[in-house]
Amino acid sequence: MADEPVMDENERKVVNEFCHLLEKSKQLFNGLRDLPQYGHKQWQSYFGRTFDVYTKLWKFQQQHRQILDGKYGLKRWQIGEIASKIGQLYYHYYLRTSETNYLNESFSFYSAIRMRAYYSKATKEERPDLMVKKLRYYARFIVVCLLLKKMKLVRDLVRELAKQIDDYTSTYEPEDQLEWNLVLGEIKAFIEADNIINVVDVDSSTIVLSHRLTLLNTPPLDKGTPVYLTLQEILIVGNCHEQVKFSELTLDMFRMLQTLEREPQEDLTNQIYDASPAPGRQPFTFMRPGPSGQENGDHRRENPHKYLLYKPTYGQLNTFLASAFKELPPSGAMILYISADGCLGNAKHTDDAAYDLGGVVTNSRREGEVPNKGKKPGTLKEMHCLHPGDLYPYTRKPLFLIVDSDNSSAFQNYPNLFGQPLVCLLSPEQVPTTMQDQHQKGNLFTLFLHSPLMALCYVCNIVDIPIMLWDKCHTQIDKFMVESSKLFIRSRKLDHSYMQFFGDDFLRLLLLRFVFCYIVLILHRGFKGPSFYPVSHPPLSTDEILEHPVLYKIVLDLASILEVRGLFAEPGEGDIAA
Repeated sequence: MADEPVMDENERKVVNEFCHLLEKSKQLFNGLRDLPQYGHKQWQSYFGRTFDVYTKLWKFQQQHRQILDGKYGLKRWQIGEIASKIGQLYYHYYLRTSETNYLNESFSFYSAIRMRAYYSKATKEERPDLMVKKLRYYARFIVVCLLLKKMKLVRDLVRELAKQIDDYTSTYEPEDQLEWNLVLGEIKAFIEADNIINVVDVDSSTIVLSHRLTLLNTPPLDKGTPVYLTLQEILIVGNCHEQVKFSELTLDMFRMLQTLEREPQEDLTNQIYDASPAPGRQPFTFMRPGPSGQENGDHRRENPHKYLLYKPTYGQLNTFLASAFKELPPSGAMILYISADGCLGNAKHTDDAAYDLGGVVTNSRREGEVPNKGKKPGTLKEMHCLHPGDLYPYTRKPLFLIVDSDNSSAFQNYPNLFGQPLVCLLSPEQVPTTMQDQHQKGNLFTLFLHSPLMALCYVCNIVDIPIMLWDKCHTQIDKFMVESSKLFIRSRKLDHSYMQFFGDDFLRLLLLRFVFCYIVLILHRGFKGPSFYPVSHPPLSTDEILEHPVLYKIVLDLASILEVRGLFAEPGEGDIAA
């Protein structure tokens, strides 16, 4: 056994303090997984303590690097491991607070690990567990870059990850080789499926666009319009069998979470148009979150709080719903967004719309679950099917429900039992046969809510669009939003629920994009019949909003600009549903 290096009293004190901070940081980090995933306050003090220890640890190893290198034998991969944990801390803080600026902080640490090659000698250590840490770091970094739409970097990272997996499998022939190849396949499929429209620059290079809320795309609201409710809680649920997913995010969930976030404030220009990553910070420091999820001194919540639930069981979904319901302040509204396969009911015509019309399956039957045998056909309902009646208790507070499913009509006749604002936006149940094999690329209704122009291009089979044409079309989209917003304000037939929600930027955005989706599909010759159109409940006025000639004209002008006018019927033609 090698002799321990000779240390004076100060050096020994530095090494002991470092070991103490390192052990303490590991204990706190490992304890994070035991914290409840729901609620706002139970976990904040624990996160604060964890951030404090990592702050001390990071600064300490910077200040005493020479002693730690010489006397402790600190390796670069160990520094990388600390930086990776801090990156994870910021990412999980983003997940719990929905504040996108923490994604930038996470990116800074992950980027610095790569720039400074902290893991470059992990292979030479001849320890498979180190290689696994390196692979996990790559997978986590890719998720953060996807969420920040840094797609050039994502593609570089995917190539590097593929090489690292090859090195790992050829060196160690590990048992988890198949799992890592599956992860790589999921990432590649996800990126390919999300890239359905190419916006190209003058040099034919692809421009990556962000679709988060900014001052540029926030729908206008007339001065003096009262703001009754603000969006405070969001549940995003995903369970589409055929849809691509990565890191427990389906493509629909990925799109909707961005739709319901504001653009990170830092370097806004580079976030809207993808830019190459800048070098790591000098010196490399980090921002400690404030006590209530905001930076110190900033008391304004930029984004509503949200839960991302991939294939939740009925029990899990109910728990998170109850938590969001409990946390909702008096003037707050809650969104429940569900992208899931339908679960048909036992009756086509019934007085009990609560349960007999079926619903949506939030979790396919898991391995190990034993179906109840001996039951007569039709008497056993799917355990993890969310029925309209399951949500009735949560309509005691303002609820904004979005269902993207092939059985969305189960939620069409939703009773307002408590007189609170309640709106349901329901997807079409059918798409034309030419689109039926495209389910892995995400649902069309969600795409319209995420990026109306991208969805329009998609239904018109436009794959590449020059940036100048894209910008010209977006001027028309903005015009549509302005005009439709005016129609909402002026409408006399509108259910009171709509105006209660209309003052919130995110909810207004969704309502106006719903109207755009409806008009595009009702005019498009390929979509024929009520099951091809989205539905709102309570119903929006057709003459005042949904079939208003001003909005029809804007959509048809947009089709002319894109040179696809022939795909759309004239208002009043037999193709258009009454």
